[in-house]
Amino acid sequence: MNIIEAHNISKNYGNFTALDNVSISVKKGHILGLLGPNGAGKTTLIRIMNHIIAPDKGEVFFSGEKLTQKHVYQIGYLPEERGLYKKMKVGEQAIYLARLKGIHRNEAIKRLRFWFDKFAITPWWNRKVEELSKGMQQKVQFIVTVIHEPAFYIFDEPFSGFDPINVNLLKNEILDLKKQGASIIFSTHNMASVEELCDDIVLINKAEKILEGNIKTIKNQFKENLFQVQFQSANPVDLAGLLTENFDIQSIENNEDEYTALIKIQANTQNDLLNALIPHVNIKSFQEIFPSMNDIFISQVNKINLKNN
Repeated sequence: MNIIEAHNISKNYGNFTALDNVSISVKKGHILGLLGPNGAGKTTLIRIMNHIIAPDKGEVFFSGEKLTQKHVYQIGYLPEERGLYKKMKVGEQAIYLARLKGIHRNEAIKRLRFWFDKFAITPWWNRKVEELSKGMQQKVQFIVTVIHEPAFYIFDEPFSGFDPINVNLLKNEILDLKKQGASIIFSTHNMASVEELCDDIVLINKAEKILEGNIKTIKNQFKENLFQVQFQSANPVDLAGLLTENFDIQSIENNEDEYTALIKIQANTQNDLLNALIPHVNIKSFQEIFPSMNDIFISQVNKINLKNN
């Protein structure tokens, strides 16, 4: 079952089309990567799903019900634009924001103390927000996003301002939320993080959805029959002489008797490639190379841009 569904969403700002008939859904217990270049319409869609703005056309459903203000309390939203009050003390502000989400003050303090200890920011409880680094402010923002333990989260560029150690900390927290049964929209430009965290993706470009599906399925869809072969040979190897024209050697490197070759299969199968090599060399490893999400992202966006120009 899907926790949230957006059907045929369109949104215009004057003559500018921010979204054009976009539909997406998030499965319960899954992390959906919401991808797209700057200005694609991601933030507009996020705001519509968070009931901040209304679509011109289309509908949003939360757990089968049409989205209303009451559902906002079941959503944890971390916006790309951070919204902490600079002059307030950190603990005081965190309590205030937790209470806005319906948590009793004593319970809010208990939960916040747990998270502040976990993120090693307890010494900053009585300091003003403006005294914190960008990364520490981001930790506070994340805490107040998850404090009411909703079923659905929207994280928009959650790693902004973090060093690699804290990025890894936050990744683990997001994965832990998923293990606990939460559903998540994860919007980012970091494709490596998408591959680490997401089950599914939706790619939006110029207000339109251009690609969606399971990450493994999509990578398989865009594979190019490219294989990396590592092998040993005591004698120099003429790889081109061993292979027919149905194999395209993309590159080959050697270090003494160790070789690494990248080979594209044009017509035959991977078994044909192995059969051609095994009588002549000692195969150490053999693996298919799939395109990265970064490669797929760039190729699909460029394809649409060229089509529209």
